Amino acid sequence: MSDENQTPAAPAAASAAPAAAPATPPLEVEPPSRWRVTFNEIIGGSVMISVLAVVLAMVAGGILIAVTDPDVQKAAGYFFARPGDTFVEIWKSVSGAYVALFQGSVFNPTRPDFVAQIKPITETLTFATPLIAAGLGVGLAFRVGMFNIGGRGQMLIAAACAGWVGFTLHLPWGIHMIVAVLAGLIGGGIWGGIAGLLKARTGAHEVIVTIMLNYVAFYLVSFLLRTPILQAPGSNNPKSPPIDSTAVFPDLLGPQFNLHFGFIFVIAATVFVWWLLNRSSLGFKFRAVGINPNAARVAGIDVKNMYVYAMLISGALVGLAGVAQVLGTVQTGFSSGIDAGIGFDAITVALLGRSKPWGIFIAGILFGALKAGGFAMQASQGIPIDIVLVVQSLIVLFIAAPPLVRTVFRLPDPANPKKPKARKATPASTTTGEAVTAK
Repeated sequence: MSDENQTPAAPAAASAAPAAAPATPPLEVEPPSRWRVTFNEIIGGSVMISVLAVVLAMVAGGILIAVTDPDVQKAAGYFFARPGDTFVEIWKSVSGAYVALFQGSVFNPTRPDFVAQIKPITETLTFATPLIAAGLGVGLAFRVGMFNIGGRGQMLIAAACAGWVGFTLHLPWGIHMIVAVLAGLIGGGIWGGIAGLLKARTGAHEVIVTIMLNYVAFYLVSFLLRTPILQAPGSNNPKSPPIDSTAVFPDLLGPQFNLHFGFIFVIAATVFVWWLLNRSSLGFKFRAVGINPNAARVAGIDVKNMYVYAMLISGALVGLAGVAQVLGTVQTGFSSGIDAGIGFDAITVALLGRSKPWGIFIAGILFGALKAGGFAMQASQGIPIDIVLVVQSLIVLFIAAPPLVRTVFRLPDPANPKKPKARKATPASTTTGEAVTAK
C-alpha cells in the first residue's frame, strides 16, 4: 500500500484523552462528640424529665398560691397605681408557703433544740414508708406490663390480717411482729394474686378486676369490723381492738419521733425488688414479658405464670404498706379508712420513680415531704391542703407528657437525636501529594 493512502499518526499529546475534571468531593458525616451524646442523654433522659416535672408542678403550685392569697388579691386591686405592692405580696405568699413546706418536711431552724429541729425529716420518712412500699408493688406490676390499681384492696386485706394477728395472738416480742408482718404480706399477696390468676386463666383485664376487688375488700373489712372477728369487744364503733405492744414496730430514734421500724422493712423491700428485677432469672422474665409478651412466649417463657407471680409479689409489697399503717404508730386499733388513699398515691410514686426501685424510693420520700410539709403550710400560712394535692396531680400530668417538658425547657430527645452536620471530604492531590481543601 502506498504512503499516500496511510493516515498520519496523531501526536501522542493529541491522542491522549483530556484530563477529567476533578470530581466533587463526597460529603462526610461528622459524628457528634462523645461528650455531647452523654450530655444529651443526661438532660433529655427520664431522670431529668422527672426532676423538671416536679419543678414545673412547683411553679404551677406557686401561681395557685399567689392567686388564692387574700393579700395578693387586695394588692392587685390597685395594681396600675402601685404595681410593686402586688409583686411584693406575691413573693411573700409563695416564698412563705415553700419555706413552711421546707420547715415542715426537712428542717426547722426556728425550733428551740436540735431534736425538735430535725423532727420534720423523720415525719417525712414516716409518711414515705407506706408510699414507698405500695409504690414498689405498683412499679413491679408496671415492669411486667400490668396496671395494679388495686392497692387499696390489697392494703385493707393486709391490714386486716396483720391487725388480727396483732391483737389475737399473744406471742413474745419480735416473733409476734414477724408473724404479723408475714400474715399481712400473705393477705396482700393473695388478694393481688387473684387478679393475676384471672388475667392468666380467663384473660380478664387486671384494671377492671383490681378496681372491683377494691370494693370487695372495703365492704368485707367494713363488715368484719362489725363482727367479733375484728371489732373491739364491747364497742359499737367499727373499730378493732388495740394492737399488742409485742407486735407494734419499735421506734427507730426514740419515743419523741414517730419514725418506726417499718422504714427498715421498706429499705429491705427496695433492695429485694432491685435484686429481683436486675439480678434474678425471674426478674429477667418479668422484664421480657413487660417489653413484649409475644416474643417472651416464643422464647419459651410461660407468660401466664409470670402474670400470676408478678401480681402475687406486687400484692405482697402493697400489703406491706397496709402492715406499716397498722403496726406502725397506730396502737389504738384501726378502721376501714386505714388505707388513707395510699393505694392510689402509690401510682403517682411509681410513675415519678419510672418504675425503678431506687427511683420509687426517692419519689416516695418526695411525696412524704409534700404530705408532711403540706400540714405545716396549712397551719402557718393558712394555705389549703388541696394545693399540695394539685401539685401532686400536676407532677403526674407532666410526667405523662415528656414532650411537653422537653418543649418548655428546650431539651433534646435522646430517642430522636438531631442529624449530625455534614462536611466535605478532603481528598489528597495526585500531583503534589498535598491536601486540597474543598471550599
